[in-house]
Amino acid sequence: MTSSRPVPHGDGSRTSSPGLAVAAVARRLGVAPATLRTWDRRYGLAPSARTAGSHRRYTPEDVARLLVMRRLTLEGVAPVDAAQAALKAGVDELEAAERDAAPGEGGDRSADDTDPESRAEPGAAPAEGQGDPDDRPARAHLRALPGGGSNAVRAPSGAPGAAPGVPAGGGNASARVSSVVDATLAYDQARCDELLRIPAHGDPAAWWTQVVEPAWERVAQRTVLAGPGAVPEVVLATAVLHALRDFTGSFEQARVAAGAPPANHPSRMRNIVLIFAAPDEVVPLSAHALAAALTAKGATVRIVTGPASAHRSIELVTMVRPSALVLATTQRRPDLDVVHAVHEGFPELPIIVGLRRDEAAGELPLSATVQRVRSFTAMLHEVLAVVG
Repeated sequence: MTSSRPVPHGDGSRTSSPGLAVAAVARRLGVAPATLRTWDRRYGLAPSARTAGSHRRYTPEDVARLLVMRRLTLEGVAPVDAAQAALKAGVDELEAAERDAAPGEGGDRSADDTDPESRAEPGAAPAEGQGDPDDRPARAHLRALPGGGSNAVRAPSGAPGAAPGVPAGGGNASARVSSVVDATLAYDQARCDELLRIPAHGDPAAWWTQVVEPAWERVAQRTVLAGPGAVPEVVLATAVLHALRDFTGSFEQARVAAGAPPANHPSRMRNIVLIFAAPDEVVPLSAHALAAALTAKGATVRIVTGPASAHRSIELVTMVRPSALVLATTQRRPDLDVVHAVHEGFPELPIIVGLRRDEAAGELPLSATVQRVRSFTAMLHEVLAVVG
């Protein structure tokens, strides 16, 4: 049985502090206060101390468990599993979590942030200095958005049955990936479309991390002598977008048939999520996958296409009044003017930014409402924590 005694500080004595409020802990972890309240309500990671006025406060042990939760979710562990691990963590693991997170640093800055990213993002150039993935430590790392799949969330090779969200038929996810790659390199658009179809009750997030990303990586690693107009990545991207359009269209139709208001109804537009790409960047495929995954969870999402300067972004946010804004990019050092402009004009608006490289993260506004994440799974989790 794991011990639940408080994490010692300094000389090992227990702190006499009444504990930390939600806002202070949110700043410490680098998450939105809404995220902490969600973790409290859904997973039981609640503040355990109370002041004389019955205000709930987080103890050092509470904060250490939250640090464990934050680290695991950023590594791609499902939130419910990460919460169980955090609640069961023993003293040694909690003390390690405290040591690894310097005061004032967010969860994105945990010790494993210094490790190189394990894979290139779909459509992006490989990171400098990347070696053979087999030579890296065995820890599972998810790519920054866009990206996000790793062996940590894929079905094991040889496992029977298709993974959740993966098109039925054709064996496990690994076999499905091989079939997709073969169809792509053969320029067989119809076959690629068929293989990437998302089932009516499928999970677009699992589909993205377990099938599309691995297939994209393998196609990107192949050197092909192609004829005019023959681009394997275009075949794959076309199939991905086709699958996402079909899935979200069918999902919305079923939802309306069940009595829900249509997607453009004012009641749904009041809680909308806007997804931007970086200026001068085509919207990444992962942004479309994120939109579909959020739609499957009941959220209303719109992707901003075309020019989106800082001024245009302010106009859109003023007009739409979204519940959250997402910036998805494949660039190593994207132009973050949109983030700064929107944050300055709407400081209370939650902004979630997917950044793969740490050096770019230092250019973000220092605010609890601006969150940087490195994985598709963490991006999805953070947005859902805001919109519910």
